[in-house]
Amino acid sequence: MRQPMMLLAISTLGACASPLPPVDNKQAWVDLYTITPGKVVMAERLDGKRLTDGRFFQVTPGAHELVVRFDYEIYSGGFSTDPTERTCYLTIKFAHFKAGQRYRLEARAPAMQPSAYLYDAQRNVVAEESNDVFCTP
Repeated sequence: MRQPMMLLAISTLGACASPLPPVDNKQAWVDLYTITPGKVVMAERLDGKRLTDGRFFQVTPGAHELVVRFDYEIYSGGFSTDPTERTCYLTIKFAHFKAGQRYRLEARAPAMQPSAYLYDAQRNVVAEESNDVFCTP
């Protein structure tokens, strides 16, 4: 029983280390970033469909809905000084993705309130999450 579980664990770790696929110039590419070190932002859904690789979005030109998972720590204060992990799902809608263009989606949580912004290649904000945020704990 140990051997199959070990193989499963190793195979899932290999997916994290695999190289990114080649960029398709007929599509737009969206890189994911978080401003705060140690936090995680991953692609979760594209137009309602779950993605198999959460490191990026690659989308056809036109309108799309992107959902990212954003994990970060919150400090509740009170008696406990240990941080609590919080997971939020942020939705960005953008109607003008262009083929061959690179975009950057940044997630952040200033004052413990999560938000996301989509930037074009010239670093202009082209979309932001529209208060469509779902968080657990």
